[in-house]
Amino acid sequence: MEIMTLERTVRLRFGHLSRASATHTNLSAVRSDGNVLWIAGDETATLERLVADDPVLPQEYAEDASFRLADFVELPGEDADEEADIEGVARNGHFLWAVGSHGLRRKQIKARHAGEKAMRRLGRVVGQDNRQILVRLPIATVDGLPTPVRSLEADGETHHAAALAPRDNLRELLADDEHLSMFLPIPGKDNGLDIEGIAVHGERVYLGLRGPVLRGWAFVLELRPYVDPASPARLQLRRFDDGRAYRKHVLDLNGLGVRDLCPAGEDLLVLAGPTMDLDGPVRIYRWHQAMRAEQPSVVRDELITREVELTFGEGDDHAEGMGLIGPADRKQALIVYDSPAVARFHGDDIVLADVINLP
Repeated sequence: MEIMTLERTVRLRFGHLSRASATHTNLSAVRSDGNVLWIAGDETATLERLVADDPVLPQEYAEDASFRLADFVELPGEDADEEADIEGVARNGHFLWAVGSHGLRRKQIKARHAGEKAMRRLGRVVGQDNRQILVRLPIATVDGLPTPVRSLEADGETHHAAALAPRDNLRELLADDEHLSMFLPIPGKDNGLDIEGIAVHGERVYLGLRGPVLRGWAFVLELRPYVDPASPARLQLRRFDDGRAYRKHVLDLNGLGVRDLCPAGEDLLVLAGPTMDLDGPVRIYRWHQAMRAEQPSVVRDELITREVELTFGEGDDHAEGMGLIGPADRKQALIVYDSPAVARFHGDDIVLADVINLP
């Protein structure tokens, strides 16, 4: 295992809409797509696109464009702009994918709260419908840049923007699961259900769970979404041999949960950190030959290796998003942070992300 080697930092320059919604201070997901980055924050129902200043060795990503999910798909919440807590984005083929945390949220005690009011607030658990989304958006080239569209003609087919159908709501599908069902009423940051990563390879969609972690084992759910031609705006899930719409894999991450997933050939890179409200440790693991798994996997020993130990702050600099960047032979990852440290901010529109070397 290597200690994090910081190759360089890059500037992420955000526009006024992103700054107004504090997306730049709550970065939760990132994915590289040619000369652009797709970025999400966990306080909105939007995706951001930033453009590199250099296609080979970018120093800055700017020209921020914000895309409302509600402009492409029907969201489950009554308020289309209610936060979706987007915790993962993926790019595969003609599509950009996004997933919400699907978790519940416990109210925080803030500095102004004391006594009974503080206790009542800590006892309040809320859910938000927009957090329960899995979305697939077609990507077209518009003015030379990859851009989400409502529909796309490609490969002799019309591909529509689509969201997971209500019948395949993941929380409902997990309601009878022998491992995960009892954690559904528990808030995500209390070791309850909390999806925080997505990776897509062919027809396979992998969802990484920050929580729950059971006796040190972290979970990755594998899905096989498809679009019914009769309902082109709805994703449905194929059933596996056991009749379930998902397959479970458990990973030995030394007690940590999944913070993000990133494809690397037939492997999956796993950004891992504490499931609870703790600062660290934070590591990158490699799940070898993940894309070849044809059965539920117990991923340990030589199947998973600890690649990099990341630095972390105290109360800030929580690594939440990871994406491969640059030429394939450079083996580098871009890391973005929730609650960035003060030193990462340059003016009111720039936040620094890290580019690190991978083994």
